[in-house]
Amino acid sequence: MTEESVHVVFGTGQVGRAVANRLAESGVEVRAVSRRQPAGLADDVTWWSADLTDSEQAVDAAKGATAVYQCLNAPYTQWPTLFPPLQRTVLAAAERADALLVTLENVYGYGPTDGRAMTEDLPLAATTSKGRTRAAMTEELLAAARSGRVQVAIGRASDFFGAGVTESTLGSRVFGNAVAGKRADFIGDPNLLHTYSYVPDIATGLVTLGTDERAVGQVWHLPGPETVTTAAVLELVAHEVNHPVGIRNVPKLMLSVLGMVSPMMRSLAEMAYEFEQPFVLDTSKYEATFTTATTPLATAIADTIAWYQTQRSTA
Repeated sequence: MTEESVHVVFGTGQVGRAVANRLAESGVEVRAVSRRQPAGLADDVTWWSADLTDSEQAVDAAKGATAVYQCLNAPYTQWPTLFPPLQRTVLAAAERADALLVTLENVYGYGPTDGRAMTEDLPLAATTSKGRTRAAMTEELLAAARSGRVQVAIGRASDFFGAGVTESTLGSRVFGNAVAGKRADFIGDPNLLHTYSYVPDIATGLVTLGTDERAVGQVWHLPGPETVTTAAVLELVAHEVNHPVGIRNVPKLMLSVLGMVSPMMRSLAEMAYEFEQPFVLDTSKYEATFTTATTPLATAIADTIAWYQTQRSTA
């Protein structure tokens, strides 16, 4: 494999590692870039140390790339401040390398949809701080593509879950609590349909966007397990841990009050609308275009619970 065919993954968190490993499985040369060397990378993935707040280090890390994957994130409470500069750094690196830029996004940019399923042609009409930030970041990418600076393919997913995912809605406050015999902490109405995206499926989708020319220049909703209610998710969780899992519902008003002193609670309150109406990601565009093999929800939950149980027994 020559250097000219290397795929470069920026970020080695849960999604970045999964993307790098999936790319390696497909037989391409892979370079994973982060400040610290992570555990869990496949043996045939090359790790590259770089401070990705430094644009020249990012440019150097992307040399020879045909595709660059933006899998970085920023601390949740500092998301609107720290995330846009990180994206600009990766954008500059992809532009200098003349590489396709594949970017992972969430769905904050849409804002409330009154329960309608989210499709790729919805306007980015968010009113929250994080939502406006997400929409502005998307527009920066699309503007760079329109001007001919770089080719882009954007993949969007809903709330993440999976092995190693601890800070999301379906993170330690649900899976971790359930394994520990505690009630799951949840905001909003658990009886509404809600799309949760499984990290291995997200990785598969991003790899498709980076290796199939039909993806270039478009936004794609990445498919995953079937969409059910959060209550149904918790029933599957209860089956895996062999005991009932109750719900400790945190009212939005309490989140708002706690948000006066806690940046994290303030951030959660801001996005609470996602759990106050059906929140469904329409992935039919992707499914009609590409070969789709996603993980059944029961399997995804069983694998996630297994990881949390391993972490608990190790601790």
